[in-house]
Amino acid sequence: MSAATTVLAGTTIEGFGVDPWWLVLIKVIVVAVFLIVFTVFSIWFERKVVARMQHRVGPNRHGPFGTLQSLADGLKLQFKEDITPKAADRVVFILAPMLTIFAAFLTFAVIPFGPSVSIFGHQTALQITDLPVAVLYVLAIASIGIYGLVLGGWSSGSTYPLLGGIRSSAQMISYEIAMGLAFVAVFMYAGSMSTSEIVASQASGGSTDLFGFTIWLPSWYAVLLLPSFIVYVIAMVGETNRAPFDLPEAEGELVGGFHTEYSSMKFASFFLAEYINMATVSALATTLFLGGWRAPWPISIWDGANTGWWPILWFVGKLVGFLFFFVWLRGTLPRLRYDQFMNFGWKVLIPVSLGWIVVVAALRAMRNAAVDAQLYAFAAAAVFGAIFVALWLYDSLQARRAAAAGEGEPAHAGSDVGGDGTTVLGTDGSMDFDPFAGGYPVPPLPGQVLPSQVSTRASGRVPVAAGSGSRTDATFTTPDTTASEGGTS
Repeated sequence: MSAATTVLAGTTIEGFGVDPWWLVLIKVIVVAVFLIVFTVFSIWFERKVVARMQHRVGPNRHGPFGTLQSLADGLKLQFKEDITPKAADRVVFILAPMLTIFAAFLTFAVIPFGPSVSIFGHQTALQITDLPVAVLYVLAIASIGIYGLVLGGWSSGSTYPLLGGIRSSAQMISYEIAMGLAFVAVFMYAGSMSTSEIVASQASGGSTDLFGFTIWLPSWYAVLLLPSFIVYVIAMVGETNRAPFDLPEAEGELVGGFHTEYSSMKFASFFLAEYINMATVSALATTLFLGGWRAPWPISIWDGANTGWWPILWFVGKLVGFLFFFVWLRGTLPRLRYDQFMNFGWKVLIPVSLGWIVVVAALRAMRNAAVDAQLYAFAAAAVFGAIFVALWLYDSLQARRAAAAGEGEPAHAGSDVGGDGTTVLGTDGSMDFDPFAGGYPVPPLPGQVLPSQVSTRASGRVPVAAGSGSRTDATFTTPDTTASEGGTS
């Protein structure tokens, strides 16, 4: 065995880059095929699980248990008419989905599927390559993929795709910050940004003394760095535009979002990229927080669990577990309002991540200085208490300011527009609402003029049509409030 192969078997990055070209090509093809097959499985799995949640059957016509339904859908998209809008920028319109799908495939280049194995007599790792900054490479490629969504929305020449693209960019920026901060604690504990070395650092746990007792610390960072894991799981759902964070594709607001004007295989490319991104963020979570390809307990008790080809099975099993988590969220939680979603990212996830990094850095510094465990446990509790009190005071201050200004939640359909606790009704008895309430207007139709929030709240007027019972935005009237308690005149 050569020196490079010996280093590779020790799960460090020095052994990468020595494989023959044909072996690298085989790895690339296998990973590409795996992602496509996993996407087909993910679509079928999602439809089946959601159907069971809703007491339906789900796909059951094509193939055993409907497993070929996703393939049938792909063939249907292949033969659909490819339409390009007249107002679209044709070159950018075509390149946008290609950019998104290429970025989705590239991120798997540094994901480890297993340990070092022998392939046709060559000892190699079950990983295409590795870098000293492999995790930063994944974040960089993911940020490039967002250009495909933004350019796809912009080049469509339509209002709603443009709004969806802008939402995607704002959403990706805010949640990638929280995602990157969640990785910092892992880097501190692992001492590396290499994916293979991070997996190696989770090989075994250790023991420490706490308040006179010897306790065993687990090896997986999902337990040891639980706040970072929780932040990352939330951020990865927002990063992939999945429900309940699928605001760039909100059907009730943006028709279909950034891909509204796409059809045929261009639309299928966006669809494929979304599911590959689900696999990417799940694989990254598995690598950084769940021990990567290493077997979970009690399977890890078996001596051969983490050798040979068996680790691929544990790795794929963890991916399927995250896939179920994605489907479970989609089948249970309603979509958030966009301002709530952005506030949660900037005002909750990012501050919590920064505070947790301070705690982890302090603990690591005290441990390196051989400070007693009781002291840094007390310090961690004090820091967490200070963060909690600060957030509570900030929330209380915001509530007092809102109460003093007489502002409530932004109005929506059927809500109290006037602020008096009653639902505002039109003269035809239907519910009315202020589309400008809260500062997030509904885009007007061509030639339509919407009432302003100030004029509607100040006068209590609702729009009605002159001489008819239907509502319009050109004429206003004040509803008769002298009606009896049972209705409105």
